[in-house]
Order: sequence, then C-alpha cells, then structure tokens
Amino acid sequence: VYVLKSTRNGKRYVGYSSKTAEIRMKEHNQGSNRWTSQNGPFKVIRKENYENKTEAIKRETFLKSGAGRAFLDNIER
Repeated sequence: VYVLKSTRNGKRYVGYSSKTAEIRMKEHNQGSNRWTSQNGPFKVIRKENYENKTEAIKRETFLKSGAGRAFLDNIER
C-alpha cells in the first residue's frame, strides 16, 4: 500500500500494488492513469507492506475513508 502526494497541488493518491512504491510513483509520474496524469508529479509519503492482497486492499480502503484521510492528515503534520 502506498500514498503519493502531488507536489503540484497537495492532493493525495492511495493505491496498492505488488510493485514497490517507488516504481508505482514513477509510473504515475509518467501518466499511467488519467487522474495521476492531471495531478502529478508525485512523491511517496507513506508505504506499508502486507503479507497478502486481501490485507492490502482492506488497508487501502481504510486510507480512502474519512477516518483514513484524517489519519493521513495527522501523520503529515
């Protein structure tokens, strides 16, 4: 699970992948999807490793929720 932050507008992107956060950031910075191509470039602000895909998806879902966004707001201070 990784969290990217736009250096352009401060928006965050939360995702999960079997690739490293740095590789995914590079892909996003190259415009791998529409949202990231419009909001990049990005820097990695958090990365977490999980044993399986199910745990990673649960954590990604949490970080995209209101409580998860508040958690990320607090750790960025």
